[in-house]
Amino acid sequence: MQALTKKRPTEKQVEVRFRGTPANVIKLRRMAQALKVSDVTEWELEEKELYGIEELSPELSWNSGGVAIRGGRGKEGLTQKQLAELTGIAQHHLSEMENGKRPIGKETARKLAAALNIDYRVFL
Repeated sequence: MQALTKKRPTEKQVEVRFRGTPANVIKLRRMAQALKVSDVTEWELEEKELYGIEELSPELSWNSGGVAIRGGRGKEGLTQKQLAELTGIAQHHLSEMENGKRPIGKETARKLAAALNIDYRVFL
């Protein structure tokens, strides 16, 4: 039997991301700055009119196919299980593809495209 031991607290770095309207994000950043949270001074406090795709969805840079599957499912109102039944692709394979843990081949992309009414090249 293992004895319970008291763990000493470790210092962790925490990353905070603000969500909401641009005006609310600016307010939250200013509050964080007032509380002297580190690294806030480097953030832009100005409201932007245009945002790059990497700023809006960083996941697109490394998992565009998975994001396309998730978005297509949302558009069609399908769960992974329903999509699996429509395409003949195992549900756990769909989950792995959405999370970038499994590549999407050309034939799989064609099956997904037919079920989600999207061009197959979006998944590749």
